[in-house]
Amino acid sequence: DFLCISLVNGFIQLRYNLGDKTVILQTFQKVHANGNTWHSLKAGRAGNEGYLDLDGINITQKASPGMNVLDTHTDFFVGGVSSLNLVNSMAVENEPTSFTGCVREIVINNRELKLTVTDPKGGANVGDCDGTVCGYTVCKNNGTCQVENSGFSCSCPQEWIGSTCEQSIHCSQNRCGSQALCIPQPTSFSYICACALGWSGKYCDSKIEFFIAKFVGNSYIKYTDPYYGKRDLQHSRISLNFTTNQTEGLIVWMGKGEDEDNDFLAIGLANGTLKVVINLGERISVPLIHSKYSTCCDERWHFVTVVQNETCIKVYLDEELILFEDIDPQRKYTALNYGGICYFGGFEIGRKVNIVTTGLFQKEFVGKIKDVVLFQDSKKIQLMKAEGYNVYNGNYGN
Repeated sequence: DFLCISLVNGFIQLRYNLGDKTVILQTFQKVHANGNTWHSLKAGRAGNEGYLDLDGINITQKASPGMNVLDTHTDFFVGGVSSLNLVNSMAVENEPTSFTGCVREIVINNRELKLTVTDPKGGANVGDCDGTVCGYTVCKNNGTCQVENSGFSCSCPQEWIGSTCEQSIHCSQNRCGSQALCIPQPTSFSYICACALGWSGKYCDSKIEFFIAKFVGNSYIKYTDPYYGKRDLQHSRISLNFTTNQTEGLIVWMGKGEDEDNDFLAIGLANGTLKVVINLGERISVPLIHSKYSTCCDERWHFVTVVQNETCIKVYLDEELILFEDIDPQRKYTALNYGGICYFGGFEIGRKVNIVTTGLFQKEFVGKIKDVVLFQDSKKIQLMKAEGYNVYNGNYGN
């Protein structure tokens, strides 16, 4: 399988093969060869239907029956490859040649790649296309970069300050504690403090401890499993107690949550009922939804357990088996390679649940979570020892 974007005789081509046939899309217009014009390019596929957009002009290849999953296990290359042996003969028009020109702002599945010296795994013969210390996005938040004798300076828009326009004026005099994030509120010309795990108060200056975590909607806990390397990933298990009065929300996402390659097991609420989704590597998310409207949203405590035995999934709600399904009788992928990461309640601030989960869940969890146990561990995980923000003490009252 492969997906390749290339420049052919002045036209942009998108080629991809999902295992059965090669699809080729080509733009109507040519790319300017004067080297002074930046072009905006969007390309990709949904299932086996491809799309290619150059400067707002779209080409779409209607899907026909066939494979719909891109299964690649190589690195992602920009501008060229480390070895021509990596290039499939069907991926290019003629003999493969490296790209000559400038590339910036590469976004893969809503995540921008950092085109810096340190972030990529490797590379060769790549320089700064701008040719000055200003480069690309040195000045944040639409700031304007000027080259100076000593380096550069940024001219910032009205609501931003700092050497690279990185700080909101609303946070310039903030009183948030050292463990907190300042979130600007431009409409009210103010700010709010997002408290790190273990802190609370308007300015996050009060230390707290809890064994019941209370989530308020812009909250999350990210737990790293210290025993991940010793787990039997073909037989995973997670159980927890939760309470809420909301009909939508992501309770737990067991997986990295970074891109479509990541395996995951997720538990949440959708339309007032329990929803479990699992992906073992096919990049096809299998949702298991309880057929009956349950009483999950009645502000009472509910106990949920999800057991994965290779491709067989069992879901228990309040110790009653409510779902049992073999999601892949062919047993192509049988392990939950979740990377040792578990998110509770949502994702990092600024990462929307509906975007990260590609619509599988609509919003962050509002409610309480306690008694989380992974696999067959004898001890509950200590949520206080994880990282997170906007999580409160749920031990008492509401």
